[in-house]
Amino acid sequence: MKVFSASQIYEADRQTLYNQNITSFELMERAGKKAFDWLHTYLSGTDKIIHIFCGVGNNGGDGMVIGRFLHIQGYSVKLYIVNYTDKWSEDFRLSHAEFERQTFFKASTINKLSEFPAIGKKEIVIDSIFGIGINRPIVGWLKQLIHHLNQTEAIKIAIDIPSGLFPDKANMDMEAIFKADYTLTFQVPKFTFFLPSTAPFVAKYKTLNIELDEGYLDKAQPLACLIDKQKILEIYKPRPKFSHKGTFGHALIIGGSYGKIGAAVLATEACLRSGAGLVTAFIPRCGYSILQTAVPEAMVFSDKENDYISNIVVEFEPSAVGIGVGMGKNVSTHHAFLSFLKNVKVPLVIDADALNILAENEEALSFLPKNTILTPHPGELRRLIGKWENDDEKIEKTMAFSQKHDVIVVIKGAYTLVVDRKRLFINTSGNPGMATAGSGDVLTGMLTAFLSQGYDYLSATILGVYLHGRAADSAVQKIGHEGIIAGDIIKNIGRSFKEL
Repeated sequence: MKVFSASQIYEADRQTLYNQNITSFELMERAGKKAFDWLHTYLSGTDKIIHIFCGVGNNGGDGMVIGRFLHIQGYSVKLYIVNYTDKWSEDFRLSHAEFERQTFFKASTINKLSEFPAIGKKEIVIDSIFGIGINRPIVGWLKQLIHHLNQTEAIKIAIDIPSGLFPDKANMDMEAIFKADYTLTFQVPKFTFFLPSTAPFVAKYKTLNIELDEGYLDKAQPLACLIDKQKILEIYKPRPKFSHKGTFGHALIIGGSYGKIGAAVLATEACLRSGAGLVTAFIPRCGYSILQTAVPEAMVFSDKENDYISNIVVEFEPSAVGIGVGMGKNVSTHHAFLSFLKNVKVPLVIDADALNILAENEEALSFLPKNTILTPHPGELRRLIGKWENDDEKIEKTMAFSQKHDVIVVIKGAYTLVVDRKRLFINTSGNPGMATAGSGDVLTGMLTAFLSQGYDYLSATILGVYLHGRAADSAVQKIGHEGIIAGDIIKNIGRSFKEL
């Protein structure tokens, strides 16, 4: 699914009106009815009072439509016009007139703080005050109204986007955003639903298809694309019946140091579980017995040094390499990694301490093979691209870094982002249980496996981050968020494949 900017959505609206020969009011009716249909199913005839707060623009018009249908269906509705300006939109006027004609009761008007209504516990609040057109923070009594609604113990539902939330960029004032339990968004989710600073205002969202012009949406270059099951099914290649282990490549995992051999174990096992035909680990000598015992399916080469990697030498040409997990930053390891970079010609995944060494040796970035995949956590990313003030700047700087060095960057987080030069992909799988030691090592192993099997760089990255998250989603169903460890993600990789 594509994620579009506010200006693109407005253009899709415009082309819909022209190509479908309908009015903007008719499109508003369609959107409001779609939202009502979802609400009617969700609310199941509740006798709780439903408070609907309508701004005087087109988002408020959607709320009027919803209120009208809910009232006609027999729900207990209280509707409020949040009168922040006397310049009502024409479609809002029409929707308001239709509401009064069909319901025979008048909406209350809110002009100031003293007119805020009391809202009971477990009642329902529907926010239809501001839509995607907002581009500056809510202030004054309107901000106080948002605060008042957020403080209630009501179930909170936003229409299209929580009021106060910018559609395309992070907000500066987090006190002026409606915090929705559910957001009923029209046609496509909005970009800020996925940013770390603004996603908490959209606890859950449901995308409602209001039949905007498909021709325009198919051709338009989106802000981002979602990585979901539909996207993965376009990429995933089932195994041919007459394949053999050589068909799926020979992956090499390089990492580990004294006390951190577990990172190499996790990456190696994840690589095998993700379908690599053969996997060899290159580790310090201290980890030889550990890895041979923990992952007997893997082959092992060890460094001459006991505690750290000093010289990377293997006796075969790997199909792909994952390097950095638990590797440490010993001076000899530092030199060994830089020497390795100057000679490597195969697809490459770089993680953990290898990223930190890169950050300390900017000239080494020129050695990276084209399309190398970097998988930093926030601290490692900051060392690579510098500090950022907000999510927008972080993404902007990462895109610039990706373009400059011809690499793919995976920004790990609640919604992992894949940055491929000017293109952005947002992963939809995963859960808070993944915030555990070793989770990133598992991802490195998975990405290396997919490169080894012949997936192109971007497909391998998209497939890896999605199945990594889905494996954790399977694990959490059995043991909960707090109980997950990295090994549980590995155990469920096979289940995530079965879903495809």
